[in-house]
Amino acid sequence: MKKIALTSLLATLAVSGAYAANTIDGNPLYMPKKGHFYSVTSLESHSENETLWTLGEEFGYGISDKLAVQISTDASEAHEFDNMAWNEMSLAVAFRALDKGAWKLDLIGAYGVDPVWGDHRPFLEEDDTGYAWTAGVRGGYTTARWTVAGHAYFTYGNSESFNWGDEGMHVWNLGLDAQFVIDNNWNLVAGANYQGQTDSWAKNAGVWTGEFGVNYNIDTTKFVGAYVNGTMRHATGDWETDDGFGFGAKFGIDF
Repeated sequence: MKKIALTSLLATLAVSGAYAANTIDGNPLYMPKKGHFYSVTSLESHSENETLWTLGEEFGYGISDKLAVQISTDASEAHEFDNMAWNEMSLAVAFRALDKGAWKLDLIGAYGVDPVWGDHRPFLEEDDTGYAWTAGVRGGYTTARWTVAGHAYFTYGNSESFNWGDEGMHVWNLGLDAQFVIDNNWNLVAGANYQGQTDSWAKNAGVWTGEFGVNYNIDTTKFVGAYVNGTMRHATGDWETDDGFGFGAKFGIDF
């Protein structure tokens, strides 16, 4: 069973926006209204052993005020385009099971493949592509001024879409996200996520990621944001604090 990269797939489950006026501005509990499309395009650089640039796209649609679908993908390059890859491609569904005043709770389901294509690897190469099924929840308390939200996702990954008989890969993603609205234009966001692989705990006890950013709303349907992030791995009982830092930018639109 091949190794499956899941960090970006799970990150796509947290989309952007705000509760008070459904403004798309980076809020972790955003749901598009019925009949609305949204798009979030991101460009990120992360430096670990090498500088990696990643271009990502999330595109979603509100089937109703409580049900939304989303397609996400990203491509990356390193070494001045010597190494290029089309990485994850995923389809996610979110259902708002609780919508009581400021309290929100969403049920999440997703299916993804990784990689779609890469250097020396044909399109969806059988020996290199991994497939992942994800289920989980996100929820929290959101107002016009601030939001606090948490999420818990479980992913089963394998070398085939329906290879249930094999041991596969079992991954948990647990995290917290927050937003503070300064005024009609500016807001601050922060988040932390822990990813642990339960079937190889002794060798890979988990990965911590954190992010801090600032967003500017051009108007109620468009925003731009700038972010910094960091990664720290906990492996074989020792903390490795030099895993890397990154920065990035986003552009989101609701239409």
